[in-house]
Amino acid sequence: MSNFDELSYTTPPSPPFDSISSLRYSPTNPDQLLVSSWDTTVRFYEIGEDGVSKSEAKAKFDHRAAVLACSFAPDGARAYSGGLDTTVRELDFATEKMLNLGTHNDSVSSMTYARNSNCLITGSWDRTLRFWDSRAANAQQSSHQTPERVYSIDHVNNTLVVAMASRLFHIYDIRKMDMHAQQRESSLKYMTRSLACMPDGQGYATASVEGRIAVEYFDPAPAIQAKKYAFKCHRHTVNDVDHVWPVNSLAFHPIHNTFASAGSDGTVSIWDHKVKKRLRQYPKFPGPVAAVGFNCDGSKIAVAVSYTWDEGEAGLKASGVAPWIGVRKVGDEVKPRASAD
Repeated sequence: MSNFDELSYTTPPSPPFDSISSLRYSPTNPDQLLVSSWDTTVRFYEIGEDGVSKSEAKAKFDHRAAVLACSFAPDGARAYSGGLDTTVRELDFATEKMLNLGTHNDSVSSMTYARNSNCLITGSWDRTLRFWDSRAANAQQSSHQTPERVYSIDHVNNTLVVAMASRLFHIYDIRKMDMHAQQRESSLKYMTRSLACMPDGQGYATASVEGRIAVEYFDPAPAIQAKKYAFKCHRHTVNDVDHVWPVNSLAFHPIHNTFASAGSDGTVSIWDHKVKKRLRQYPKFPGPVAAVGFNCDGSKIAVAVSYTWDEGEAGLKASGVAPWIGVRKVGDEVKPRASAD
């Protein structure tokens, strides 16, 4: 494995000082990035280009406890956040003010903004999904019970995928939330760590704490379901011992429908799930990769390195990893390969 090539990355100033929980790119500006952290902040960056413009920390929003999730509004002028303090907030970049939309009964674990329905959807450990519209007098529009704690949610078009405890998945039509459209058990044996929907609307990828990724399809027809599969990744053999690492984050390329995976082994890989091939593994990072994401035009990838608590408090002291955010341009490695058939 070649050494970490930090010069390939643009790094914004003032990164978080504790573990990074998520990063999200603006849907309208390919250089604006939102980062939530266990240091109780959400940070908003303008990513520059070396030799052309400087990267800037544009805004910082302080919360009362660790922030686990963030998401942009479709106009890119506002964002949303949630975490251990159970409150769902709207963040205004122009004024740097926060508006409390309401609360869950337990930590907010994940969120996604459904442009088609013009609403924010949040998932929580309180076993609910909640829909929010900040323009309404009562921001919380609806609440929907789930059978287990919600770990991760994502959506594409009008399809919402919910990953829960006990390896349970629900798939909903956002327009008909009275009942899930499908209930599935994870194809992976262990706890779900990450989830991302395909931009082409065909399905989703999910990953677990035991170094595996599953590629799933929405269409329940047997011929389509026969295409789903799972594979091992983020594993290394050292002195004949197989070391297995959690897959912390998945992100699909918005144009090519390939995807990136980020692991606690300190690597980021690009996959073409149609031909079941790894297209690229970037040189190893100096610590676990907590989050990864592509910008809206697919020209860049952002990578967040920080301790991911896989080995508890003792691991934090031993790791010595400082939180780091880097952005690099992507090239042909994100383009799918021609299928052999």
